[in-house]
Amino acid sequence: MLIEVENLVVGYQKTPILPAVSFAVEEGEVWGIIGPNGSGKSTLLKTLLGLLPPISGKVKLNANTRLGYVAQRHALDPAIPSRVVDVVTGGVELGWSFLNPTHILKSRERIQSAMVDADVLKLKDRQFNELSEGQKQRVLLARALASDPQMIVLDEPTSAMDQTAERQVFELLGELRKKRGLAVLLVSHHLPVLGEFATHAIYVDSDEQVMIPGDIETVCHCNECVTRYGDALHRHRHTEECNH
Repeated sequence: MLIEVENLVVGYQKTPILPAVSFAVEEGEVWGIIGPNGSGKSTLLKTLLGLLPPISGKVKLNANTRLGYVAQRHALDPAIPSRVVDVVTGGVELGWSFLNPTHILKSRERIQSAMVDADVLKLKDRQFNELSEGQKQRVLLARALASDPQMIVLDEPTSAMDQTAERQVFELLGELRKKRGLAVLLVSHHLPVLGEFATHAIYVDSDEQVMIPGDIETVCHCNECVTRYGDALHRHRHTEECNH
């Protein structure tokens, strides 16, 4: 178990915005946080990451769990020129480790491996702000991979992308999950593709006061999700399973 959530209540200034939720993320699982705009998805994500204190309940990380975080792309200042390799290198926290040659060597190896796995090695000397949206997302994935995480958390990783680039990002996440045994937790509005790749989901709606976690089949068939999205999740998941 990488992360365990027990009776977690999220909100601001001691005011809950959603009911309590409990779930656990295991190695290799892909969890999608879904729901309408303004439903509390980002609040839940920030609380899971420790950026917001919970109103009540607990978020427990396994003592050995290493997290990699991929923020939305606008979090990087486009006015600051950075090469791809510099952005990826930022995923390795060196601290005083420059005094340790062994650590430096391992860090370089992780950076190289991350760029290879995210398919951005050929872009390493390009300026980040000159890349396409899909390329930028792969670079930020490589940055997260450079910390050698067991779980990657992504905030709307395919926003501002066309359908082709969106699918390529999800396919890359699927490959990384298999190759590295990664767990993935992401906020997404793109249900058709998410329905194909996710193993689990959390449906969030602060207006209706619901928070429903579970395996993808359970969540996509719950009344609240069907009312909001119809069979968007289930239809595309079924199509993908038939194709295999």
